[in-house]
Amino acid sequence: MSTNGKSPSTLNTFECVRCGLTVTVNAPDGVRRNHCPSCLHSLHVLDRVEGGPSECRARMIPISIAVLRTGEWMLIHRCTRCGELTSNPICGDDNQLILMRMAVRPLAQPPFPLEAFGDL
Repeated sequence: MSTNGKSPSTLNTFECVRCGLTVTVNAPDGVRRNHCPSCLHSLHVLDRVEGGPSECRARMIPISIAVLRTGEWMLIHRCTRCGELTSNPICGDDNQLILMRMAVRPLAQPPFPLEAFGDL
């Protein structure tokens, strides 16, 4: 089995494209991750439309949180180069402060004036 000159430990890690943190592919809760638990950024390596690897390889920025019917939280990323959106499961050791900031942003900064509720 070829490891392309990499040790088995480096095959299970990646370096964050934003903050440089060395990240393990398997989170402590067993979820396989593709984003940094510290800053939540990722690398565009999969093409969701075409299926398979992406040649884009640009930085994916976390933009939102989605909650599935099952209650599972998903992290929504947008590619800084091509604009593709992806969703990935949140891991147990992800930065809780950043996650909560994204979750409450629609309430804290609604796309309409809150004063309109006073007239209802």
